[in-house]
Amino acid sequence: MTLQRLVYSADGTLLAPLRIGGFLLVTVATVMLLGGMADAVYVASRTTGPLVSSWIILVSLYVAHVVMLRVVEKRDWSSAGLGRSDARALPLASGAFLGALAIGVPSVILLGAGWLQPVEATGSTADWWRFAAWMVVFLAPAALWEELAFRGYIFDVLRRELGAPVALGSTSILFGIIHWNNPGAGLRPLLFVSLAGVLLGAILLATRSVYAAWTAHFAWNWVLAALLHADVSGFLPSAPPEYRVMDSGPDWLTGGSWGPEGGAAAGAGMLAGLGFLYARSRRRAERGELRS
Repeated sequence: MTLQRLVYSADGTLLAPLRIGGFLLVTVATVMLLGGMADAVYVASRTTGPLVSSWIILVSLYVAHVVMLRVVEKRDWSSAGLGRSDARALPLASGAFLGALAIGVPSVILLGAGWLQPVEATGSTADWWRFAAWMVVFLAPAALWEELAFRGYIFDVLRRELGAPVALGSTSILFGIIHWNNPGAGLRPLLFVSLAGVLLGAILLATRSVYAAWTAHFAWNWVLAALLHADVSGFLPSAPPEYRVMDSGPDWLTGGSWGPEGGAAAGAGMLAGLGFLYARSRRRAERGELRS
């Protein structure tokens, strides 16, 4: 076996493990560089520190996409669902609508049944609007970097090499695992986070747009944090005004301390979303509209 066979596949491209390894290496190196620069000029606070970290990771992942997708592989952005056409209004709105409904409807049902209950908190209506706007600023880059990490270049390499089911399953499991250190983490909430990864990956596969998965991810988190003032994956970024929505039912259903997304009600919402995407893909396949 020659050295070339250890590095390149038969069609002359770098082997998939080397491409993924290169992507991770560029990402980590850029995070370390930008993190060091930020530490030298900026003292993070409890409020803004997580936001700065999100932007550092987001920029680092973008750099890694440029290096691996555009420089090394010389492919265009649209080949990985990141082109301008993939950011059209329809896929963005469709993703946001599906993400909001998947968690919003189960949460409304739990509120109606009394298994989630609003609890009074300090603050005014003006504070509510400021908090909702802050959640946009805080949650949008966090959702985008997670989508670039799990539904971006690595997902695309796995899909091309091993097929969509392997890409979807492996990245969804990893998506659940990275939340293991969150407050209230356990087997049940992490399984539901992995299911959320499946839903987001299915949105990507259905729309061929990473941006659609991003708006779904963002809308899901914003409904929880800004509308319900509930915990998101075990924590809320800052103290919400006027009210908090607290768990008052069985944890397996409501999510307990993890927040509503860690319970069976949210799981049912995600399964409904997956069912809708499957039915939609079947209809499009019958009409011959699906791209290969």
